[in-house]
Amino acid sequence: MSSSSLQNSVVKDMALAPEGHLKIDWVEAHMPVLNEIRKQFEAEQPFKGLKVTISLHLEAKTAYLAKVVKAGGAEVTTTGSNPLSTQDDVCAALVEDGVTVLAKYNPDPVEYKEFLIRALETKPDLIIDDGGDLVTILHSERPDLLETIRGGAEETTTGIIRLKALEKDGLLKFPMVAVNDAYCKYLFDNRYGTGQSVFDAINRTTNLVVAGKTVVVVGYGWCGKGVAMRAKGLGAKVIVTEVNAIRAVEAHMDGFEVMPMLEAAKHGDFFVTVTGNRDVITGEHYDVMKDGAILSNAGHFDVEVNKPELAARAESVRTVRRNIEEYKLTDGRKIYLLAEGRLVNLGAGDGHPAEIMDMTFALQAMSLKYVNDNYQNLGAQVLNVPLEIDEQVARHKLASLGIQIDRLSQEQIRYLDSWSTHE
Repeated sequence: MSSSSLQNSVVKDMALAPEGHLKIDWVEAHMPVLNEIRKQFEAEQPFKGLKVTISLHLEAKTAYLAKVVKAGGAEVTTTGSNPLSTQDDVCAALVEDGVTVLAKYNPDPVEYKEFLIRALETKPDLIIDDGGDLVTILHSERPDLLETIRGGAEETTTGIIRLKALEKDGLLKFPMVAVNDAYCKYLFDNRYGTGQSVFDAINRTTNLVVAGKTVVVVGYGWCGKGVAMRAKGLGAKVIVTEVNAIRAVEAHMDGFEVMPMLEAAKHGDFFVTVTGNRDVITGEHYDVMKDGAILSNAGHFDVEVNKPELAARAESVRTVRRNIEEYKLTDGRKIYLLAEGRLVNLGAGDGHPAEIMDMTFALQAMSLKYVNDNYQNLGAQVLNVPLEIDEQVARHKLASLGIQIDRLSQEQIRYLDSWSTHE
């Protein structure tokens, strides 16, 4: 533990560190792709002398990413990207590993934002953001801290939406790589990671059976596809609601019922929102829901389930289990909200499996290196993850699984590159 990381950190209790180290050790043993990248970083020191600020869900897998970036020579500061996803034992362990941590579980909104600002006041050269909070603060409240920023990478759909809005308005000041849009991110993390982790959290929190119930999946993007797939696998009847006609047809052809939210609200036992938009479940939906309906959100911000309109219909609100709030409506019906409407898989669970985040955080680490290597020529724009990085991560993953694949011959490559079928 470095004296500076301990002196500059704000965590709940350093005595929790031993349990945090066990969690980090466990995920490290199950993240072979990131382990390969760590070896590369240790040898090449791509971030030597640089400062990196990371705002992600502060649990064990994120902690290991921070250690990998640190192994590349960086001075790393971490903070949370959601008040309920920070794990205090992991934070304490990370401080002992020489990373500055500014985070606690469930801080009040003022303290939460204070941590974000303090993390930026370290004047980082590079950032990793999740949801766009760091970027938003830099551009709206603390432009004085922009000077040192070379660029960074964004983790999730919501953050990319905010980044593209900044870029469209001509306000984005540095390059940001849209890690969420990489093939290895949305095909695996968003689909398999979200699908599994959502129901892991729902099951451990409610201790109720999913089989035979009706699950309403609100949004059929890659996360929605994963949630619907896992619900079906658990024996549920699945209803999908959408605003995108193409995705609605896809959901129908995948075997799911598709209908408007107002109709689906009458049938659902479990609801999972995965849209990245606000107010997808509102008052008119609460008015027709079954007694005992369970609401959860797997989008980044707690705005998809409209909590004020739910509270306005309730004569009482009480916590009936950890991470379950019961809203008793004036007509006697009860509606339950998980994890305060925040990301259920992290607010009420451990997030995506380690093997899935291994690929995503490998993309983050390599994208950060790419930005640092090329920032002077990239311009202030939102960038896709270079295909060679995506493919490198996939090849590392295959190698870790002991899987080999074919390669094109030179003749095949020439054939594919030619307009003539006779070459």
